[in-house]
Amino acid sequence: MNTKAFSLIAAASLALSSLAFAAGAKTYQVTGPVLEVNDSIIAVQKGKDRWEINRDSNTKVTGDLKVGEKVTVTYTMSATDVEVKAGKAEKGAKKEKASPSASPKG
Repeated sequence: MNTKAFSLIAAASLALSSLAFAAGAKTYQVTGPVLEVNDSIIAVQKGKDRWEINRDSNTKVTGDLKVGEKVTVTYTMSATDVEVKAGKAEKGAKKEKASPSASPKG
């Protein structure tokens, strides 16, 4: 009996964790007329700004996507590269170690 209960709990846990990962990043929308469209981007006018959103063969398109049509594009933000640089926290930590006031008083 305990083995069955453990198996059910493990299966439920796996299913719920899959749903959490499937949710992914927050989605955003931009609406406006299409300025340019090709296999790799959709350019949309939003106010005075031109928004270029990448697209690929997995992008779902409903309707006839062409220049001049008003569209709503749903997209997510995704990091492509992250570079960490030494910041003030690291420099401050070095100064703190050297400071006599940082040593405990006995």
